[in-house]
Amino acid sequence: MESLQFLLSDIGFQVSNFMLLGGDVLLLIAVAIFVMWACIFERAVFFYLRFPRTSSVVRAMWSARSDHHSWRAHKIRSALLNAVREQTRANITTVKTVVAICPLLGLLGTVTGMIAVFDVMATAGMGNPRLMADGVAKATVPTMAGMVGALSGVFAIYWLEWQAKRRLEDLADHLPIARDPQGAGA
Repeated sequence: MESLQFLLSDIGFQVSNFMLLGGDVLLLIAVAIFVMWACIFERAVFFYLRFPRTSSVVRAMWSARSDHHSWRAHKIRSALLNAVREQTRANITTVKTVVAICPLLGLLGTVTGMIAVFDVMATAGMGNPRLMADGVAKATVPTMAGMVGALSGVFAIYWLEWQAKRRLEDLADHLPIARDPQGAGA
C-alpha cells in the first residue's frame, strides 16, 4: 500500500513538473485532450453497449412492417438508417475539431515561450542561459504535447469512422428490401 502511495505521489510530482515546464498553454492542451478522449470513450461505449440495442429496435421496427417493397417502405427504411447514422456519427466531429486545435494550441505555446525568451534577453541580456532555457522549454513542450494529442486523436478518428461505417452497413444488410416486380409504388 505504501509503495502505491509513493508511486501515485511520484506520478503527481512528475505531472506537475511537466505542467510547470510547459507553461499555461499546456493546461489548455490538457483540457482539449481530455475532452477529445472523453468523446472517444463515449463513442466506444456507444458502439459496444448502446448500438446493439438501437440496432435491435430498428430491426424490430422494420420486420414489424408488412410492406417492404413500396416507395414509402424504401423512404421509411432510409429514414431509419439516417437516424441511426446520425447517432453513430455523434461526437466524431468534435474529436476531429480537437485534433485540429491541438497543434494550434501547441503553436500558441511556442509563441508564448519565445516571447518569454525574448523578454529574458531584453531584461537580463544574453548572460543568463538558465532563464533563456526556461523560455525555450515553454516553447517546445507545448508543441510536443499538442502534436502527441493530435496524433493520438487521428488514430482514434479512423477507428471511430470505421466502426460507424461497419455497423451502419451491417444494420442496412439486416433491413432487407423486397423489390416490386411490377415497379409499382405507394
